[in-house]
Amino acid sequence: MAGNSKRAGAVRKTGSKKGAQVGTGGHSRKALQGKGPTPKAEDRTYHPAHERKVAAEKRVAAGRRPGRHGAGRKGDGATEIVAGRNAALEALRAEMPVEGIYLATHLESDDRTQEILEIAHARSHPMFEASRLDLDKITDGAVHQGVAIKVPPYDYKDTEDLLDAAAEAGEAPLIVALDSVTDPRNLGAVLRSAGAFGAHGVLVPERRAAGVTASAWKVSAGAAARVPVARATNLARELAELKKTGCFVVGLDAGGDMEVGELAFATDPLVLVVGSEGKGLSRLVRETCDAIVSIPIATTTESLNAAVAAGITLYEVAKQRAAGATSGE
Repeated sequence: MAGNSKRAGAVRKTGSKKGAQVGTGGHSRKALQGKGPTPKAEDRTYHPAHERKVAAEKRVAAGRRPGRHGAGRKGDGATEIVAGRNAALEALRAEMPVEGIYLATHLESDDRTQEILEIAHARSHPMFEASRLDLDKITDGAVHQGVAIKVPPYDYKDTEDLLDAAAEAGEAPLIVALDSVTDPRNLGAVLRSAGAFGAHGVLVPERRAAGVTASAWKVSAGAAARVPVARATNLARELAELKKTGCFVVGLDAGGDMEVGELAFATDPLVLVVGSEGKGLSRLVRETCDAIVSIPIATTTESLNAAVAAGITLYEVAKQRAAGATSGE
């Protein structure tokens, strides 16, 4: 009926009128605040920078100087990042130890990333999704192509561990020592030759020498996982200690006492010392050697790098040891 104010819905109940309420201006303020600025890399617990910061604080607390990123013995917090699809895949193929694999969000797949994922799943490597910005920070701005691998510090052995490995195998010790070899690729190649020809380990100086980095791992083609590497604070002193255990110490250098084919100590406990391509053996190391062996080459104007010299000599030693075993010596 027209004008009937009693119709249902014609009159709003008292207090039901919608409108501004007291204090409504602050109801959504908290939701609009967001999460605040992005924390620094060193403050994010999953970031390698955080681990470096914690390790540096521990070193300072212990009265030691902070170490450099990617250098030092296991346990000092040093890590290394392998960036890029090719580099990451090569590292995984070389059986490099992995702490974590970082993959970009919405990563475009190709044959390399597919193989990376297959290897990661097969070996149960931890994988993390990261933004491009985070990957830029993790890799220190390197070209990562959406893939980065965090590598733990290498677990260096003691010299006694190399001798123990020979004893367990029932063989005369065969150790390769590197004197001032600073290129990690040379170290990787020496590890590969050492694994191929039955050496029980490689000995390197703690300072001014290459360590087992990602580059060394990749060049070693997996040998770094099988051939132990020991570090010596003083190489000449460590070689003198090895002589006391009954090892013959033979240096590889030009103008030697004999040629590599005439090596008389091949079947005995043996330490082969290889110097750098440019400087050769240092004076103290050379004086510590029982003999100096040379590799004959076609011309005096050429020289062999450490990895090639080590490979040739290890082959000769392996050949003589095999011949001695056949003859029953």
